[in-house]
Amino acid sequence: MIDKKAIEDIVNSQLEDNPLFLVEVKVSPQNRIRVFIDGDQGVSIDDCKKLSRHLESALDRDIEDFELEVSSVGVGAPLQQRRQFRNNTGRMLSVILNDQSVVRGRLVEVSQEEIVLEKEKPLKGKKKAREPETDAADRVAIPFEDIDRAKVEVSFR
Repeated sequence: MIDKKAIEDIVNSQLEDNPLFLVEVKVSPQNRIRVFIDGDQGVSIDDCKKLSRHLESALDRDIEDFELEVSSVGVGAPLQQRRQFRNNTGRMLSVILNDQSVVRGRLVEVSQEEIVLEKEKPLKGKKKAREPETDAADRVAIPFEDIDRAKVEVSFR
């Protein structure tokens, strides 16, 4: 089986000093390699093709055959890297904590140790729309070590 760490090293060396970064590598027992990348300005198809070609040239099919897929992380994929959190500042997040409680809010700050969400409250009246909170008391700081999963809430409004 192809070594996951070896793939990570190849990808990280290629993406060094680059706005793109590695999010995750998955290698199945059948040598299906899936590489997920993200970028500070997004990820293009050309970015994926370039990295795929680099990986293909770094690996030897004569030694071990493999299937390779390089793609950007999906819209509904959990945020895994601090850099992904920074890229999503201003967006609504749903954060599942280690105790499985859920905190929702707009991501307003990201530091090395934590994220800060600004909770939202429903508007008064019959509308289901929400308005942002502005009171500092309605902000919640969440240390990265307390986060089990976090996802951007996609809105099609």
